[in-house]
Amino acid sequence: MRSRIRKPVSAIPKRLTPIRPTSRRTYLSASRCLRTVNPVQQVRTFLLAENGWVPNNSRLPVILYLNVFERRKDIAPQEMETLFRQNGWLPRWRAGVYAYHHYHTTSHEVLGIVDGYARLVLGGPDGPEVPVRAGQVLLIPAGVGHRRVFADENFLVVGAYPGGQDWDLCKGPPVDAMRERIANLPLPDMDPVEGANGLLKHLWHT
Repeated sequence: MRSRIRKPVSAIPKRLTPIRPTSRRTYLSASRCLRTVNPVQQVRTFLLAENGWVPNNSRLPVILYLNVFERRKDIAPQEMETLFRQNGWLPRWRAGVYAYHHYHTTSHEVLGIVDGYARLVLGGPDGPEVPVRAGQVLLIPAGVGHRRVFADENFLVVGAYPGGQDWDLCKGPPVDAMRERIANLPLPDMDPVEGANGLLKHLWHT
């Protein structure tokens, strides 16, 4: 279980800061697209290649939903949990994000930010640094490394996983069996934010 992060309060930018590019070896692409059915919902995607000991996932992009709760500052954890649960993702914890690089091989993971502000690194050392804030949702496919580099004292996350999947915690190079689990892990039935007809079916495919 992740412990809640307590750090000194720092100035929180009013706008998302630019995502810093990294080497072509670790950072395949980042894009910003607008949901055509719901023009309010915006997402940013990150397709990450293998980076040293971090396997990442060159087939399934990370998806950052930028305005799920429209920058509200009063999101109750239960609201995020209800959203995930009704879309087939089971909430499992409320906490922060580990400060060390790690990844999962037995599950995909969605992080719903319900309070505060943080900066996360995706894809392992020298990966892109991504700011996240309350009201946003970060969907991380199996194999993709992630860690916290900063969090304010209010930062709180709801973590959820597709029904039938349970997470492991990997902090070292994958062996062949771990790579096989990542490659063969079933795709979720529904988008954790938009349900059966969400962007996930277009962005994640075999």
